[in-house]
Amino acid sequence: MIGMEYYIIIGVISLFSWLASNTLKRKFKKYSKIQLKNGMSGAEIAEKMLADNGIFDVKVISTPGQLTDHYNPQNKTVNLSEAVYNQRNAASAAVAAHEVGHAVQHAQAYKWLTMRSQLVPMVNVSSKFSQYLVMGGLILGAASSLGYWVLLAGVVLMGMATLFSFITLPVEYDASNRALAWLKNKNIVNREEFVGSKDALKWAARTYLVAALGSLAMLAYWVLKLMASRD
Repeated sequence: MIGMEYYIIIGVISLFSWLASNTLKRKFKKYSKIQLKNGMSGAEIAEKMLADNGIFDVKVISTPGQLTDHYNPQNKTVNLSEAVYNQRNAASAAVAAHEVGHAVQHAQAYKWLTMRSQLVPMVNVSSKFSQYLVMGGLILGAASSLGYWVLLAGVVLMGMATLFSFITLPVEYDASNRALAWLKNKNIVNREEFVGSKDALKWAARTYLVAALGSLAMLAYWVLKLMASRD
């Protein structure tokens, strides 16, 4: 039911995901050693960037874990991991400013962020059921009428997840661009600190790119399976 090419795709995706994730961790560890000359913590940088953009209804809070930083548009909070919240280095500056970049997108109704937010409920459903539907279609027999439609439903849900992952790319890249522009224009970081912040955000963005390409590869595989079942 599942060809060898499926496992090859899984292996390649896993390899590139591991490489991107490991490189990201190494970069953040490296740039965490570059202490900011201004002595500002990640939390202080986030609060200043919010104020500079006229945003006063968003709270900056600390959240447990590593690389758990995110912006929550529902309760308007910039959630910074404990290290980023408290530390005063180039990596913390980059992450804090990036997450505030999402808050700025939200305040300005950035179209890609709005589109991604609208897809969240559907993606939550697709992530739970797409694999079950695909496997169910294979078990029933994709060549049969019922099996084909079950498999088709699973592929459609996968397609929505893939679309979501690609819409995420401009959202993440734009947030990084906003963060870097603000860090530079407001002289929050010096030349060396800016280079570190930029490199860290570049690798963070690449993890999203790898995820999107991996999702596309899996979708293409199942679409081909679906088409072959009708031959």
